[in-house]
Amino acid sequence: MNENKLHAIATTGRKWNRPSEKLARDMAEKLHIPYAERGRTNIPELCQAYDAKFALVAKNGLLTLVTPEAELFFHPNMAHLRMKNLRFGDGDRMAEAMDLKPGMDVLDCTLGFGADAIVASAVVGDSGSVTGLESQPLIEAVVGYGLANYDNDTEQIIAAMRRVKTVCTEAYEYLKAQPDNSVDVVYFDPMFRHPFDETRDRHEAWWLACDVIAESVAMELCAKDGSKKIVNECSLPLTAVQCVDHIVTEQCVIDVTDAGLVLSEIRQGITPEQIQ
Repeated sequence: MNENKLHAIATTGRKWNRPSEKLARDMAEKLHIPYAERGRTNIPELCQAYDAKFALVAKNGLLTLVTPEAELFFHPNMAHLRMKNLRFGDGDRMAEAMDLKPGMDVLDCTLGFGADAIVASAVVGDSGSVTGLESQPLIEAVVGYGLANYDNDTEQIIAAMRRVKTVCTEAYEYLKAQPDNSVDVVYFDPMFRHPFDETRDRHEAWWLACDVIAESVAMELCAKDGSKKIVNECSLPLTAVQCVDHIVTEQCVIDVTDAGLVLSEIRQGITPEQIQ
C-alpha cells in the first residue's frame, strides 16, 4: 500500500452521484491518497478508519476540505467587493502596488484561497496571465478545481477565475526554474509558519496552510536610499522567528543557515562584494 503522506482521504458527500464519485476518485489518483466509499459513515469515522486527518469531499460539483475543526471550500469571497471597487473607480491597493495593467503576466506565489489572483486576472485581462502557486496539495486541489469549475457568479468573475492557472509547488523552487524576465510581477502575500493563537480557533485550515508555506521571501536587496534591507538585527516588533530558509532578491539568492547567511546564487555581472 502507498504511504498516505498527506494524511488524507477522498470521498463523496452523503448524497452520492456518479459525477461526485468520479471527481473524488480522480482526486484520489492525482494526489495519491485513498478513495473511501462514503455510504452512511460520517467523515470523522471514515478518517479514523483510514488513519487520516483530512478528507477531500466531492459534493455539489466542487471540493471541500474537511479538517478536524473546520471545512475549507472555494468561493470568490472578497474578490467580489474588490472588483466592484475597481468597476466604480475606487481602485484596489494590491493592483495599485503592482501597477497592474492589461496584458501583464503575474506570478502569485501565495495563492491561498485565490482572491488576489482573481483580482489580478480581472485587471490584466485576456491579453495577460496569472499563475498562482500553492505548496499545499489539498488546498491547491480545492482552489484550483474551484477556479476552473465554479460557475455560480457573474460572467466577469467567472472569466477572471478561468484565466488563473494554478501550480502545486514551493515558490522558491518554481522561481529558481524560471528564465529572467518571464513575468512582469512576482507577488507574495506574507504568511507566517506559526499564526497568532487567536487565529487557531477561528479556522483550522489556516494552520494547515501555515504549516506548509514556502520558507522563502522575495525582496529587493536595497531600499530606495541604497541601504541594505538585510540587517544584523531587526528594529521592528517580531511576528515570527526563524521561519525563513531562503531570501530571493533581484541580484542573488541567499540561504539562511544555522551558521549564518550563505550566498548560493548570484546574478551575472554582480560580484559578492557588491552584495555585501
